[in-house]
Amino acid sequence: MNAFLIQSPHLKPLQNIVRLKNLKVYLVGGFLRDYLLGRPCLDFDFSVEKGAVALARIFSRKIRGSFVLLDEEHGCARVVRKEQGKLVTFDFADFRAQGLKGDLSHRDFTINTFCIDIQDINEDVGLSDILLDWKNGRKDLKQKTIRMVSPNIFKEDPLRLMRAFSLQANLEFKIANSTLAQIKKDKDLLSDVSAERVREELFKVLSSPRTSGTLRAMDRVGLLKVVMPQIEVMYNVKQGGYHHLDVWPHSLETVVQLEKILALSQSDPDLSEYLNESLAGTHRRSDILKLAALLHDIGKPDTRRKENGRMSFHGHEHVGRNIVRSIANMLKFSVRERHMLEDMVLWHLRPGYLSNFKNSSERSIFRYLRDTKEEAVSILLLSLADQRSTCGPLTTEYDQKHHEEIVQDLVQRYFEKKKHPPLVRLIDGHDLIKVLKLKPSPVFAKILRDVEESHALGKIKTREEALELARKVAQNN
Repeated sequence: MNAFLIQSPHLKPLQNIVRLKNLKVYLVGGFLRDYLLGRPCLDFDFSVEKGAVALARIFSRKIRGSFVLLDEEHGCARVVRKEQGKLVTFDFADFRAQGLKGDLSHRDFTINTFCIDIQDINEDVGLSDILLDWKNGRKDLKQKTIRMVSPNIFKEDPLRLMRAFSLQANLEFKIANSTLAQIKKDKDLLSDVSAERVREELFKVLSSPRTSGTLRAMDRVGLLKVVMPQIEVMYNVKQGGYHHLDVWPHSLETVVQLEKILALSQSDPDLSEYLNESLAGTHRRSDILKLAALLHDIGKPDTRRKENGRMSFHGHEHVGRNIVRSIANMLKFSVRERHMLEDMVLWHLRPGYLSNFKNSSERSIFRYLRDTKEEAVSILLLSLADQRSTCGPLTTEYDQKHHEEIVQDLVQRYFEKKKHPPLVRLIDGHDLIKVLKLKPSPVFAKILRDVEESHALGKIKTREEALELARKVAQNN
């Protein structure tokens, strides 16, 4: 029994429907590519000579799946079904030209032009034996090359500009020079694609272990600045003596260093679970962290000043937070993803401030963990990658080592704290009103924050002590 039949028990129902309707339907594209590469795939694409939407509706009812109309004008629909906790998708699309060969000429890359007549599939025949390859896909697959089917493919669907790089990132393939040249020429077409589609291809790049190299490749052809026009402000911005690279190459190098850190982190169960936490859809915390690494210094150009002969960027983390907020909104990130990205950029300097001291105080550590909340470890890893990308003449080996020790200690503290139940509040706002007879005001937040801090540091332990401290704070404010 071949891989397709094992993975999709719904082949027989589809074959029966197609036979009754007397249709020509072909399995095409990504599943067959991944089958030849020995990669698992749960996304099936079908090219239909006519009536793809109607076929998808009938098929969805037959397998009790969910029907999604993608494009009625061009005859595209999707059927989704959950199998063993995983989503399996079946996409159906009408031929985009006369006949199968004409349709294949409108596909994106040669490695996605493999096809099989679904009526030829059975348990006794291997897929390789009945697979049609009219665009030299096998050759490019063997040479690990992403090659456009024709120069018009990006005009037909500009998202393919991004897809070339998401395939490069996830397959570890190279993009043919002629295809790169066409991407460079057509890059501005991407501006007409919906933000949601661009975002999903970007996350495919961010989720790959080859993010840094792919981002560099996108930058070389000018596509990255079409995805995020805001990054252009970082080009050609000099830095001070602690840095050996300008702002933009330093930002790219930070992604390189972060990927090395993330690769090592997978051996730590706590870190691995933390970094691989699912956010929106298939997005993970580590994906947002990589984007934060790329954008952490985006506020520097607006805050660049020369003071006493040295370059300074005071407040660049606050400016950067505002810029990444606009990027996240532009790309339609979820609210949580946007907040995560903002926090990583806003607080990325804090671990460095802690390492300015030989021994960080318990108070400063408490405040760091309090302020950075769930992103405490993300920010620590970002800070570590940032520091490893900073090798200017003013950077010393001692500083680097001390910074790494601080980061490692705080990561350990974060996970230790997570394993213990949080302290129960000794007092709350109602106590301030009822017991201390205070009128509600903005100072309540400071009172409760100071009480919480003193409680966490072991300076107070009882409700009476908490009320006494609250009274003193109120009197001083």
